[in-house]
Amino acid sequence: MKTLHARSAEEFHAAITSHPRLLVDFHKQDCPGCRMLEMSLRKVADDPAATGLALLKVGLEDVGEDLFRSLGLRQTPTLSLYGDGVELARLPGFQPPARILDAVEAHFAGVPA
Repeated sequence: MKTLHARSAEEFHAAITSHPRLLVDFHKQDCPGCRMLEMSLRKVADDPAATGLALLKVGLEDVGEDLFRSLGLRQTPTLSLYGDGVELARLPGFQPPARILDAVEAHFAGVPA
């Protein structure tokens, strides 16, 4: 799984339109749940279901609150799955690896990697 970083709203929008299979990690630096989610994401990255999936890291401190509000985000961490620029699923709060992989498989089954 390739990891990307968005440091602005423009980089976020560019990434969701240029990657057909994208997992977005919305997080904050001082968030304990966000640090725990990092461990889950490392395990997901090693799973065959993540082949062809890109991970976009979007930090509140980098992009600002306006982007988070415009997307209707209410908490960090939040994971979102985007396919061809469209949000397919949103997973708020800490997620174990199995739940993330279930969402990836449910939304990207049959989508070329």
